[in-house]
Amino acid sequence: MNAKRPLVAVLTGAGISTDSGIPDYRGPKGLWQKDPSAQELVTIEPYRDDPGVRRRAWRMRLETAALAAEPNAGHRALVDLERSGLPTRVLTQNIDGLHQKSGLTARKVLELHGNLRETQCLRCRVVGSMAEALARVEAGEPDPECQECGGILKPHIVMFGENLDPEVLGQADSIVRACDVFIAVGTSLQVFPVAALPYNAVKTGAKLIIVNGEPTPYDEAAAEVIREPISEALPKLVRRLVRERA
Repeated sequence: MNAKRPLVAVLTGAGISTDSGIPDYRGPKGLWQKDPSAQELVTIEPYRDDPGVRRRAWRMRLETAALAAEPNAGHRALVDLERSGLPTRVLTQNIDGLHQKSGLTARKVLELHGNLRETQCLRCRVVGSMAEALARVEAGEPDPECQECGGILKPHIVMFGENLDPEVLGQADSIVRACDVFIAVGTSLQVFPVAALPYNAVKTGAKLIIVNGEPTPYDEAAAEVIREPISEALPKLVRRLVRERA
């Protein structure tokens, strides 16, 4: 470790939000295990090309737990980590906004896949309010169009089949290469390019800690692998890190 106070980078995936009532996609109890057809609702090509898919997707958003969900003990543990004084950055694959809702400083959260609380037009790229779009669905518009240009509205997220914003990915890579401790929480570490981040962290000398219920491809490279439930394990890990570096 460096003599300076270490930068802690935390990569969070769907597993940190399951205790808030938001199901993951790929896990044993994930959304796609229960309904494999749900994958096309968040995949850009069928979403763009099939009005029926979009109508199903808008109904799903009306029923989703993500917009009403509240942060859990795992999210709050990262707030404690930030407030401890240890330099902290959170890189999240999640689109639920729960890190900011938990009290983390917004500028210290990098959303790799966007935010479900906003919409974006596929034609003119204007960003709007998801709450306003859902109000239109409830009022009888099954597939609301962009009010600026009449284009197709989608959540302001990176859907499957779309590329991550290279600027956002570059920021994430810079954070990872500068960190002393890299914690991967609730992520399968299987989807690239985000799955390359722990490799880059280890390659530049960071200590890798994995908190996940299932095995990941990086378990052998990790200094520590924790299989306990995230809402229990992460608060304990944060308390230990703060004690060790006080």
